[in-house]
Amino acid sequence: MNPAIRRLLIAGGVIVSLSMGIRHGFGFFMPPLTAAFGWTREAFALALGLQNLVWGASQPFAGALADRYGPGRVLLGGTLLYVAGLLMMTVSASPGLFSLSAGVLIGLALSGTTYSVIFGVLGRCVPAHLRSRAMAIAAAAGSFGQFAMVPIERGLIDGLGWIPALLILSVAALLMLPASRLLVQHDQHASGADRHGLLLNMWRTFRGAWQEKGFRLLMAGYFVCGFQVVFIGVHLPAYLRDHGLGGGVASMALALIGLFNIFGTMLFGELGSRWSKPYLLAGIYLSRSVIIALFLWAPLSPVSVGVFAAAIGFLWLSTVPLTNGIIASQFGVAHLGMLSGAVFFSHQVGSFAGVWLGGAIYDATGNYNLVWALAITLGIAATLVNLPIRETASKALALQGS
Repeated sequence: MNPAIRRLLIAGGVIVSLSMGIRHGFGFFMPPLTAAFGWTREAFALALGLQNLVWGASQPFAGALADRYGPGRVLLGGTLLYVAGLLMMTVSASPGLFSLSAGVLIGLALSGTTYSVIFGVLGRCVPAHLRSRAMAIAAAAGSFGQFAMVPIERGLIDGLGWIPALLILSVAALLMLPASRLLVQHDQHASGADRHGLLLNMWRTFRGAWQEKGFRLLMAGYFVCGFQVVFIGVHLPAYLRDHGLGGGVASMALALIGLFNIFGTMLFGELGSRWSKPYLLAGIYLSRSVIIALFLWAPLSPVSVGVFAAAIGFLWLSTVPLTNGIIASQFGVAHLGMLSGAVFFSHQVGSFAGVWLGGAIYDATGNYNLVWALAITLGIAATLVNLPIRETASKALALQGS
């Protein structure tokens, strides 16, 4: 890769690392907030579920705006919303306010600072033969953010308290601004033409893509991805605590997920440039179900948690470069941000279901057994729906710029 592409990847990596890394530690805020305000776990989980839903619903619009006008304003708005959401969380003493801050504001912020916007830039600026690798590097940056930020967030909460921790994280989020400026300098290919009728163009683009069976199946599989990873990411610390394992084990688990996610995402990004991406996705979903089943079957201990975290982390975001690579192969890159966002919306509906059902079913039954079973069953279903997908160019939608 030439130096310009390397700088582009560094800038995108910093943005995704901070944006994804900060949110991955939100599960550690569950015990102090629920204890401080007397909330149920469902109330906390509902806010984070709403975050994922808002993130997904707004992502196609953020992607479309970045495709049309360039990523600069989208990244700026996303960063400022992220800071505002973190600051507002410090004064959110009711479930409603917490849903507004951690749910709505940060959900909107994530749509402007994560994959669809960054991948749109990479799709336009990186040659086709390097796209899968570049997207894998960007996704791996999100994994590194999780690996780095999770222990930092837990240390801040334990050492200073949850309010100072949120204040420090809001300052850290501001570091996305200089990285955004560097990213924008490299993206000179966003279309400035036809700036009217944005919603109409979005609808026509999505309608054309929806005619493709493979696109619909891709959305179905991504729903499962969201369900699994967000349920585990948010509720695993509480699950381990319920079984007598301390916060150190949970912190270790989430950090290992982030660390091994880097290796898994990079590997599958490379494999996706050589082998069938749909078959690789099917293998990932099947492997997740097997790993979850083995984790529940084995005696729970710090060692088993570490092995589970490493294994599931290896498969955590490995779906991201493969899924977006399939979209680029089918529909080109001119509207990659918007279509990536549309598929991601399905992911976030699954995320909402996973995080909210985790809290609701726990409050109703006193355990997470049913949600674990759902995660396994849905993984098998996702395996089956990915197998028929093909990477051929769309016949229903001819998009320019591939």
